[in-house]
Amino acid sequence: MNDFLDFLEFINTQLNTKQIPRLETFLMPANFSSIVGEFMSASIPKHCKTLAKNKYHNGHPDLVPTGRFTGDSILHGDQGIEIKASRYLRGWQGHNAECVWLMVFVFEANRARDEGNDVAPMPFRFLKVVGAQLTEQDWVFSGRSETSRRTITASVTTSGFEKMEANWIYRSPAE
Repeated sequence: MNDFLDFLEFINTQLNTKQIPRLETFLMPANFSSIVGEFMSASIPKHCKTLAKNKYHNGHPDLVPTGRFTGDSILHGDQGIEIKASRYLRGWQGHNAECVWLMVFVFEANRARDEGNDVAPMPFRFLKVVGAQLTEQDWVFSGRSETSRRTITASVTTSGFEKMEANWIYRSPAE
């Protein structure tokens, strides 16, 4: 997580030299969350040699046991950890309701709309990291209207949330 804080500080410092707004304030929120999650997926194996980033494009899960799959690459593996990053304390989503180890990095940061709504600039910070093995019963598919163009998603249920919270990994001292 410190690596991401260093990365974001470096990027934002460079953007500032060109009078460009901070990264988290001009990207769409989902894109910024994706950057946080992808950074974590790429960084964790540096600190945990038994995990590797899944090298399959859009492969699942994001992290796989080192050497378990040929080239650490699998479209859909039955072992590993799926990584999510979110601005929300709960209500996390994925594309499939399935048995999976899920790790969520919850953060606080400004959004593009904040400036127009008189929200003061705030430093990016991680609020918590939680993780647990979820089952299909810990997910529920989110409905959508017939005219919706959104990708169907599954949300973590109360049972899944409780598993994740009971197995917290990090909590911000300020919380």
